[in-house]
Amino acid sequence: MPYHAPLDDYRLLLSDVVDFAQVTKTERFAEATPDMVEAILTEAGKMCQEVLAPLNRNGDLDPARLENGIVRTSRGFAEGYKSIAEGGWVAIAADPEHGGMGLPMTVTTAVNEMMSAACLSLQLNPLMTQGQIEALEHHASDEMKALYLPKLVSGEWAGTMNLTEPQAGSDVGALASKAEPNGDGTYAITGQKIYISWGDNDFTQNVCHLVLARLPDGVPGTKGISLFLVPKLIPDEDGNPGVANSLKVVSLEHKLGLHGSPTCVMQYDGAQGWLVGEPHDGMRAMFTMMNNARLGVGGQGIGVAEGAYQHALTYAQERKQGRSPEGTIIGHADVRRMLATMKAEVFAARAIALDCAVAIDMARATGEADWQARAALLTPIAKAFGTDTGIDVASMGVQVHGGMGYIEETGAAQYLRDVRVTAIYEGTNGIQAMDLVGRKMMDGGEAAFRLLDELEACAESARASLPDLAEPVWQACETLRETIEVLVSMDMSQRFAGAVPFLRGFARVLGGHYHLRAAMARPDGPHARIARFYITRLLPEHAGLFSHAKAGDSELMAISPDDLAV
Repeated sequence: MPYHAPLDDYRLLLSDVVDFAQVTKTERFAEATPDMVEAILTEAGKMCQEVLAPLNRNGDLDPARLENGIVRTSRGFAEGYKSIAEGGWVAIAADPEHGGMGLPMTVTTAVNEMMSAACLSLQLNPLMTQGQIEALEHHASDEMKALYLPKLVSGEWAGTMNLTEPQAGSDVGALASKAEPNGDGTYAITGQKIYISWGDNDFTQNVCHLVLARLPDGVPGTKGISLFLVPKLIPDEDGNPGVANSLKVVSLEHKLGLHGSPTCVMQYDGAQGWLVGEPHDGMRAMFTMMNNARLGVGGQGIGVAEGAYQHALTYAQERKQGRSPEGTIIGHADVRRMLATMKAEVFAARAIALDCAVAIDMARATGEADWQARAALLTPIAKAFGTDTGIDVASMGVQVHGGMGYIEETGAAQYLRDVRVTAIYEGTNGIQAMDLVGRKMMDGGEAAFRLLDELEACAESARASLPDLAEPVWQACETLRETIEVLVSMDMSQRFAGAVPFLRGFARVLGGHYHLRAAMARPDGPHARIARFYITRLLPEHAGLFSHAKAGDSELMAISPDDLAV
């Protein structure tokens, strides 16, 4: 499936929409000059186009398989991973002390999105390793960092995240995995974990698992959980992979999509592990990895949306059906509407993700609480809206293809099958919405109000040049402000009932702002025309979404289980 890196969109977003320049003005990221970032994105885009994109179909048709306890990966994936590792793309944001580039998360987010668009099944592998690197950087001992980080950063070793168990999904505190002290500073880890993305492979020297388990004195629930690093092969005295640990892949899940990514059931039978962070503090350490991954998963959705859009656009430009000025179906109004919607939604979701990444970078560079709060606020929106956009755009791509979209040979359906899980893993989108209206509104909405102040100031500045676009964006911001004021006065049950429409409405308003900024920067080009389409036709959805969000839970909870019975 041909793929073209959307470098022009990244240039516009970084320079004129999300204000990446403020990141490069900090001491920490001063070396991320425009020329360096341009070179990195260009090279990453080239690798995605020429190396990864040709592997996407292979992963679907030649899925990962388990043979005699060994995971065999899809044809070409080993060579594709080698290009990722040797190019340094695993560790763009990692600490240079351990071999990383030390570049902003904003750059990592753009590169990860391109890799997702090219081959999501393979990209999921380095994404997991990136999250483990960050967790170890923040919580591991110096000795553990020295042993593991250089290997993970180089891509010689890969990392995974082991949370879920058959009886403990979103309720992580219900896990049953145990950790018994061995008396030598290590622990014996016993239990079964499910849904472990890239739990094994045949192209890295080792696989390092971050595993949540409970110590003998761990209390029930999440407060009694600890985090352990459990390698597939135990490092010897020289730090090289040694004897096999007491763990194995029991089976691979048969999935709707992402066939090239082995999703493993992992069994630990007294496997040797090392404590990461403090005892009973595993959730805090694991959330470092999960928050990194949530932005990354949002980027996965956006990447697949971009790939699906490009696939549909190419088909619409070539498919002859009916009469149109262009001679192909792109001349039909409804096909044009679908393609414009796809492009506008991808831009909005991409801008939210990059703005979230900018906030993360500024929080790291300055340590300021306001930036930390902004990053926390935008993370669930970036994850949920990015993945919802991936699903919606991929589904629309099938529709653009018509009947041929339902035929597997065209490849349109693969995008939809592959991306569907992104709204589920790393915290379902419903949980993201609950987090937004719950934990992220514990400040009474102050972080959201500060963000809205910026959005309204931008709309005010655009009134002279683009009044017909500035006014609806400003009004939408005011409606969002009023909705937040209502939400923070509600109890949690009422908030949760409207959490999902609230998050989507919030994203709609943010999208209007980013499209407005793009139109201000390029008032006579295609971005301005797409912005006008978004603000005129898609932004108005916020009103109905916020009406739903403010409705509370009385009518919803009045519907009994019997009312829902067949």
